[in-house]
Amino acid sequence: MPFVTTHDGTALFARRWGDGPPIVFCHAWALGSEAWQPLMMAARLAGFSAIAYDRRGHGRSDDPGRGYDYDTLADDLAAVMTAFDVQGATMVGHSMGAGEIVRYLARHGSGRVARVAMLAPALPYNLKSADNPAGSTDPEVAAAWRAQWVTDYADWIGGAVAGAFGAGAPAERVRQTTRIMLGCSLQAAIELNLAITETDFRPELRRLETPTLVIHGDADQSCPLEATGARLPSLMLNCRLQVYAGANHTLILSEVGRIMADLVAFIGEGSQAAAA
Repeated sequence: MPFVTTHDGTALFARRWGDGPPIVFCHAWALGSEAWQPLMMAARLAGFSAIAYDRRGHGRSDDPGRGYDYDTLADDLAAVMTAFDVQGATMVGHSMGAGEIVRYLARHGSGRVARVAMLAPALPYNLKSADNPAGSTDPEVAAAWRAQWVTDYADWIGGAVAGAFGAGAPAERVRQTTRIMLGCSLQAAIELNLAITETDFRPELRRLETPTLVIHGDADQSCPLEATGARLPSLMLNCRLQVYAGANHTLILSEVGRIMADLVAFIGEGSQAAAA
């Protein structure tokens, strides 16, 4: 099933590897399912079914020129879950992908979901304001980025990817990630950045009861730990934080073995609780 058709006719490229309990991966802003391949293979080798897809406007999915808001993206995720008849899923979201999962649960419920893992999440609310002084993003800075992208997106992405990996990152890994991100349509990149910056997930997070594991690096410059992941356990009913010392925002590529081990342990906790 290489493509899933959404409620508005958008075709989403999707991939499923392996059999066993499903793990559904939701990618970060401007990335795609290709970035999940190391973790997908690790999941398959550990006995799981790994499912990932390209968000609309990304990778091999359609670019419909609309629907770059969290409600539509959550409905797209629901279409993928339905198409693969996912049950008892572990949902894994990186950066922006964590917000899609939260909105999916708010709109579609947790009937297909057993647990959630958030990797370097862009939550709970990025916009810095009087109501949210701990926000990670200054509104003027974000607006300046979006204005720059209209004419200079490729150069900006090249610098941002290098910064996200940090000093000493393998050059080929930086190059390949930059290539993936340049496959995101410019309209999608700009409109999704606006959604990431201005969407306040705090009310939804307070209602979320699904067991949640947050994994975040303390060297993350894109979503600084104290402004994002470290805030979530106090907002959520059933959430714990695990900090990776020295890890940055690209931990899904640099910490594959450790993340997979922690996911297996997290899934095992749920299985033991169910048996008890």
